[in-house]
Amino acid sequence: MKQYIKFVLAIFLTSALLTSCKKGFLDKVYDEDLTIDSVFASAQYAERFLSSAYFSLPEEPEWIEWWGRNPFTTASDDLECTWGVFGNQMNTGNWNAATVEQNIYRVYWEGIRKVNIFIENIDKTDFSEREPSAWGRTGEQQRQEFKGEAHFLRAFYHFIEMRVHGPVSILNRSLSTADDYTQIKRSPYDDCVAFVVEECDKAAALLPARRVDVELGRATKMAALALKARILLYAASPLYNGNSDYANFKGDQGRTLISPNYDATKWQKAADAARDCMTQAEAAGYMLYKPTNDPYQNFYRLFIDRWNDEVLFARNMGNFNRLEYASGAKGMGGWSGYCPTQELVDAFQMANGTTPITGYNADGSPIINAASGYQETGYAATAGANYPAGVRNMYVNREPRFYVSVNFNGQRWRGRQLELHNSGRDGRAVGNGQDYPVTGYLLRKFADEQINLTQAGTFTFKTWIYFRMAEVYLNYAEALNEAQGPTADVYTNVNKVRERAGLPGLPAGLSKDQMRERIRHERRIELAFETQRYFDCNRWKIAPETSNKTFYRLSYDKGTSIQDDAFYQRVVLKRRIFEAPKHYLWPIPQTEIDRALWIIQNPGW
Repeated sequence: MKQYIKFVLAIFLTSALLTSCKKGFLDKVYDEDLTIDSVFASAQYAERFLSSAYFSLPEEPEWIEWWGRNPFTTASDDLECTWGVFGNQMNTGNWNAATVEQNIYRVYWEGIRKVNIFIENIDKTDFSEREPSAWGRTGEQQRQEFKGEAHFLRAFYHFIEMRVHGPVSILNRSLSTADDYTQIKRSPYDDCVAFVVEECDKAAALLPARRVDVELGRATKMAALALKARILLYAASPLYNGNSDYANFKGDQGRTLISPNYDATKWQKAADAARDCMTQAEAAGYMLYKPTNDPYQNFYRLFIDRWNDEVLFARNMGNFNRLEYASGAKGMGGWSGYCPTQELVDAFQMANGTTPITGYNADGSPIINAASGYQETGYAATAGANYPAGVRNMYVNREPRFYVSVNFNGQRWRGRQLELHNSGRDGRAVGNGQDYPVTGYLLRKFADEQINLTQAGTFTFKTWIYFRMAEVYLNYAEALNEAQGPTADVYTNVNKVRERAGLPGLPAGLSKDQMRERIRHERRIELAFETQRYFDCNRWKIAPETSNKTFYRLSYDKGTSIQDDAFYQRVVLKRRIFEAPKHYLWPIPQTEIDRALWIIQNPGW
């Protein structure tokens, strides 16, 4: 760790030398001479130290490589990846503490160490000569905002570890070689939640509600409030609230790490936090993004127009093109790697808000809701607003979010119709059968229709959204329904999201259980592919139903035209494995257990 810090400080030094030579701030400084004290003697260096802590934010649009630290999308029932990624390995059940992706455990502790060092040292920094920022904030005000950012990041990194491993060690100070590491124990989950909430409150008190221009990407008050609302929602959910599966999961001095006792008040606390975030965000000008009168364009542009009024916190990804390539069709220069599941396709509602498919028969064939107007066979005689004539009827008259989220055979995309059938320009038979859509579909959400994958210079800057207003509305609705039942406020906030999607409001008279299912469905569609579904299914304890089963696909190895019936036959994709309760929590990597034998491993591993 000392060598790591020295490496980071060396980076700061190089940057400082390049920017300060005109002022003669430093004539010559050797890397090994730059200590923590010298870093925090300079407001400029201190800010750069804090900026480096943002490096640990997960690059969640990367679902292939370890450095994205997001196998969760491909491990959910949203998506299947063409290649052998770790998410696919999870789906086979063939993973353990020795083979688990270790960087998810490692990187966030590095980020926590950085912010702990920052919090402990920033008061030593002299901000008296710091020029007021372009937004009129004095040096001392900037110091306080920097503290707020650090408290938010400390909360966020603890949360990310918690969503994977459950109860973790609370690290609220930096560690040195003089510390007794055997005393660093895992804390009960509820204590971890209380710590994150406290950090969020500290951050919210110090941070501005919005950022502008070059500040975009730094934490805001709304980011802290949104994180608080999310973790309290998780804490109220069945996995952590009244779950007897972990009654014997003990930590230091026999403390139960996840309480088996149900606490109904947790739902009201979660609802209050979400309402507070929602109210303050709306007062600051945040809202559901609706730049047009077209529901398709509104949902599409939400992910294309960076830093729009719905975004509460996001990561600047720069000229990030891997998602475009991985979701792009083979015949257009793409890799055909990100493939929505047939089950997700079936979950999208019809344009009139009805449910097209209510379940499945033993052979995987769909149980069709005749009242919805959905047809599994045949082809569209005329074009619709978001699809051309001639496409399969199963894609006709679906809700606008479907057309933003999923590319299917015959759909128009980047100037032509997609040909995902076997012999088509984007099909399996082309190019020796490499990089083909293994479910019969390709991801469309997040992709920019104006990009040409074969032409340099057409890629656009990307952001990855961690928190946005639609999630806050759905968080509030879920928590309030569990606390008080389907009140008018529950309806109002779910219907806000549906209205932006061009769908009618929910039917009146729903029971609490019925409303619960409606909210869960709304989250699945609205937040698809946004690193939400995997954790939602776990916290609701429904993963054995959603992930431990046979998945189906279209017959990508058949079809000579867009209207070849053979391509649209549902066949087995694979059998996925989810072992409960073992797979609800990830194992601590075995390498960490070997280094610190006192660490308590998660149950089942």
